[in-house]
Amino acid sequence: MAIFSKLFHKLCYKIIILLAFLLTEIIILIRKLKSSSYTGPITTKKYLRFIEEKNPTICYSKKSSKLLKLKPPRHVECTLCLSEFMEGEKLRSLKCQHTFHRDCLDTWLKDYCATCPLCRLKVVSDDVVSQHRELRKQADSNGMVAITM
Repeated sequence: MAIFSKLFHKLCYKIIILLAFLLTEIIILIRKLKSSSYTGPITTKKYLRFIEEKNPTICYSKKSSKLLKLKPPRHVECTLCLSEFMEGEKLRSLKCQHTFHRDCLDTWLKDYCATCPLCRLKVVSDDVVSQHRELRKQADSNGMVAITM
């Protein structure tokens, strides 16, 4: 009986050490996951939210054209669709001071390139773009419609 008691104590001691080691590893893993910049897949909706945060939508008016420093004849039209800006239309002005219809620019940034169509200034960071494109590529390869949540 004494042999079983010693064996049981040794086994319990080893199990406690193993559990402490596993708990330490789990804590380290959780800290790494929390500190990493990975936020999950970048859906189209999240991607457009990133764009909106950096370059808010504005409503066009004659007054806003002066504030945006839009000078005729060059800058009173969207250079993507070549239509003139009309009163009340939603526009997006980039950090480089180039202005476009919001929908035209969002389509460009989503489907073609995450840079200004005119001067190629980055609008969205490379990691956000790559995560969004990876998700779209996976959806395309699986024959699914692009995720827009």
